[in-house]
Amino acid sequence: MEMISYRLYSVSLFFCILFFGHFVSGQLYYNFYDYSCPNLNTIVRNGVASAIANETRMAASLLRLHFHDCFVNGCDASILLDESSEFKGEKNALPNRNSARGFEVIDAIKADVEKACPSTVSCADILTLAVREAIYMVGGPYWSLPMGRRDGLTANETAANEQIPSPFESLESITEKFTSKGLTLKDVVVLSGGHTIGFAHCRTFKSRLFDFNNTGNPDPTLDESLLESLQQICPNQADSNANLAPLDSVTTNRFDNVYYRNLLNNFGVLQSDQALLRDARTASMVRLFNRAPGLFALAFGASMVQMSKIGVLTVNDGEIRKNCRVVNHASIY
Repeated sequence: MEMISYRLYSVSLFFCILFFGHFVSGQLYYNFYDYSCPNLNTIVRNGVASAIANETRMAASLLRLHFHDCFVNGCDASILLDESSEFKGEKNALPNRNSARGFEVIDAIKADVEKACPSTVSCADILTLAVREAIYMVGGPYWSLPMGRRDGLTANETAANEQIPSPFESLESITEKFTSKGLTLKDVVVLSGGHTIGFAHCRTFKSRLFDFNNTGNPDPTLDESLLESLQQICPNQADSNANLAPLDSVTTNRFDNVYYRNLLNNFGVLQSDQALLRDARTASMVRLFNRAPGLFALAFGASMVQMSKIGVLTVNDGEIRKNCRVVNHASIY
């Protein structure tokens, strides 16, 4: 019954979009590139497929790249910019340094898009599309995306340090950062579900394993078997900080709703994830999405669309970069 309802909803949504027109908000349209770059989706899909075939983890990396881009002054591909004589790039901000990945994948797709449609498709739109394709390829939902974003002319390392939610922050602080971008508490729970794929560096959760809240003991809410496994991956020594542990050890490479089951079983790796059970409002959503995978799939697509519209540049703002790493006619030092 749930799958039937999910399919009916998807079909209804498709025909609503088709019937009521393609205008979304601002100057974003569902058919933006239908005539100027008709093969765009295929080009992006092929580039993403090649990247994931080479490394399944890339799906999670692209998702994180998009998230970190949108939370810093909007979805304008500023995270893709290298540093220049005019600004400090976001790649070296603390949330991204030695952890943000997927730049080469976007570079390769952009090069293919430029061959087919020169100076037509923004890096911001390419990144947005690439994430949708990546999630779908590892088992997640597929959602319609409005297009027409333009690329920013600068990056902001300070804003990246301040605006990107951290796994060390409280749920209240993370929620404030979401709402400041026009998102909701539900979006916090839904987009956190993206942690059903991907890995985390030991430094982002190691305090839970050995000295939680300066107690000298592990976090008592951690499942004992998970604790033992994580302590093997992340021994209590500095040189283990860069080691990687799966955020979902049950279905590591598949996008599904097992993340929520993990939280209910105290299998959340990040403290900020497990904290969703400590608030009655978010805990009820965790239980709902654990029971209803189809509902989570629909909610995830809807939240991704909302996130992809944060602070977008359109029409005469920004530019269409020819190279995602530099603004047009820029000088790099």
